[in-house]
Amino acid sequence: MKKSILVMMVLSLAVTLPATAQFGKLLGKGKGAGKKSGSFATVWESEFDNKASRLALCDGNGQFIIGTDDNSASVIDESGKTIWSGDYKKLTTNKTNNSEYQYTIWKEKGGYLFLFDARKLGTDRVAVLDLESGRELWNSELYQDLIPKGGAKKEEGTDDGELETVKYIYELDSFLISQRNSVILVKANTGEKVWETNRFKGGVGKYIYDAKRNEIIMVNFKPTALGALFSGFKNQLVRINAVNGDILWDATFTGTIEKELVTRRAIIDLWIKGDKIFMYLDGMNVYDYNTGQKLWSATYENDMGGANGGLFSGGRRSKIYRTLADPLFTEDAVYLVMLGTRDRTKYVEKHDLASGKLLWASEKITGAFCMPNIYKTGDKIMVQVGGKVQVQEYRLEETSNGLSAGMALGGFGGGTMKQWVPYIYWDYKAQKNSVLALDDKTGTTAWRSEKFDKRITDLIIDNDKTVFVGDGDEFYGYDIASGNQLFDVKHNDAKVGKASDVIDFGDRVVVLSEKGLAAYNKKDGTRAYASDKIKGVDYFYHIGDNYFLRDQRNSKNIIYGIDMANGDTKGSVQSKGKGGSPKYGSGIDITDDGEYIFAFKGKKVEKIKVNN
Repeated sequence: MKKSILVMMVLSLAVTLPATAQFGKLLGKGKGAGKKSGSFATVWESEFDNKASRLALCDGNGQFIIGTDDNSASVIDESGKTIWSGDYKKLTTNKTNNSEYQYTIWKEKGGYLFLFDARKLGTDRVAVLDLESGRELWNSELYQDLIPKGGAKKEEGTDDGELETVKYIYELDSFLISQRNSVILVKANTGEKVWETNRFKGGVGKYIYDAKRNEIIMVNFKPTALGALFSGFKNQLVRINAVNGDILWDATFTGTIEKELVTRRAIIDLWIKGDKIFMYLDGMNVYDYNTGQKLWSATYENDMGGANGGLFSGGRRSKIYRTLADPLFTEDAVYLVMLGTRDRTKYVEKHDLASGKLLWASEKITGAFCMPNIYKTGDKIMVQVGGKVQVQEYRLEETSNGLSAGMALGGFGGGTMKQWVPYIYWDYKAQKNSVLALDDKTGTTAWRSEKFDKRITDLIIDNDKTVFVGDGDEFYGYDIASGNQLFDVKHNDAKVGKASDVIDFGDRVVVLSEKGLAAYNKKDGTRAYASDKIKGVDYFYHIGDNYFLRDQRNSKNIIYGIDMANGDTKGSVQSKGKGGSPKYGSGIDITDDGEYIFAFKGKKVEKIKVNN
């Protein structure tokens, strides 16, 4: 079942809409084909009753497929037959109509369609529809200022992820709604208010539900929609009784919770380990679960950023993420990748989990733009020095499919218009790449590989004995205990481009590359296969038992299905339609088991089978 809340918002500047183009074009033999080209089979082609210009996606099982525009929705079933459709003003008793925000919240069967009508004159309207039947579950005009209104505020609030002021709590089947002076818990299926507290203000940046205690641990942040309304706002970490909303304790913290450029995910993490709460924000902060008392902290900067101009200046704006590894927890310790505040060097620290005592710090590592992964294997801590980083960006692109003139940035010159299109992809930065092995007891360097000139992939650890890694043009195997190089294979001989990632696949390592795949046997590094070239690969998905590659070059979106056992291309789908899941790109959604792909354009829907 899909756990994500998918939201699409149309602004007057069309910032977050995906690019539009040709409907689900199946690619078989010919351009883009792999070692052995197959073709996906079309199960059916169907149509929504309306034109899907806002949402177009399936639930995780492919039982329900929804298409919406600003004013209506249409839902079809897994066989392509319409279940229900209608205009919002007729489906809702409060005549919710022009919905700037629309959520789909999927459950085991069906789910909710959340509609928000932000009226310029009058009272804002909220309505929730049952996705299985189209029946209105509830509506309200009690909740105001849920999204920014007008001018710069609206642009700042551009959000292709969750609505900042509404958080769906899956475990409680409820919404947490932020208002000016309080936070309200509302049952998702009835709209009934469960509780309200004025001791917690702001949007929910992150939460953990503790089922044993029926409690919620959550942190807040200042949402754009309510920012101008707040007075005396403070950063809060709170423990809440989920039954009645009682605040059992609250703790304040310093720091600013930022949001990612495209996904709008709050850059903060929470973990519960025993009787302690670990919060990542500008370092590690540890609190006593029972009292909220801060126990210890390890403060360090992060170097995410890399802005490229303003969102509305020039043709591109970029931000870089995933530069530092997530904390590595064991039963009695936590390992942190640190960024020095003065010399910008990076190093690893090991802290006692209970007391926070610094047990050791590794050597300082210069010349590393990122250290995205660390691994514990036996008596060693393996550190990946260098590697790929995630880039999130908006590009100003021309499209030929018309939208309303008010949404065009550059008008309709020659039947085209300019539009901000979101992209998420992985990239490499020049740095001193290598594999580093630290002694787990002392933190001293056990061994370090030679410096890789061009790049370094993630590491594959095999049975605590060997580590496999690529540097773009070569593929290596190392003995973890001694650091001895077991083999060095010329990956560029596979003629599939530079290595970009590695995939653990049984007794082989599959090297995902810029133009295809090559697989190597773990025992000796011999090449098992190499695929024919695929023009451009920028993302990789492992869904169920299926593997996919994606190519988003030149405003296209092509998904390739790959047989990892032999490198054959099962088939591919090209789509530039609207909608789809942000995870897979414009016009495409995939079921949770990876067995079916849905391609969208306008009223049309195509269901595609991955395995024939």
